[in-house]
Amino acid sequence: MSAITDPIGDYLTRIRNAIMAHHTIVEIPASNLKKRITEILYDKGYIFRYKFDDTPNGQGVIKIALKYDPTTKESAIKSLKRYSRPGLRKYSSANELPRVINGLGITIVSTSKGVMTDKEARQLNVGGEILCLIY
Repeated sequence: MSAITDPIGDYLTRIRNAIMAHHTIVEIPASNLKKRITEILYDKGYIFRYKFDDTPNGQGVIKIALKYDPTTKESAIKSLKRYSRPGLRKYSSANELPRVINGLGITIVSTSKGVMTDKEARQLNVGGEILCLIY
């Protein structure tokens, strides 16, 4: 088994695959960055619930309960796109952060003040690495 070179890409792919398979819960190896992204997804209403579990090896697991529309069975997350990746990092200043569908979606940015949404980064006037786009 090869080592994962892009943990955020892996995180997004696991969620994407779980949504396509209509799973209700997805388990992802934990890291502080992934925990923060999970908290943002929860705060913005893209996921139903999450839980951080410890594992014997010390890494831990993030369990995410995905959110679906009760009538249409459609996921709350329409799209998860990796923006900056290990082979091509993409950075942006606060005033040049991309807007996802005119502000309907969110951009998750890793800044010097922590991981946050594009809206929070604009308010604090900090730029950083654009991790992913979600709507």
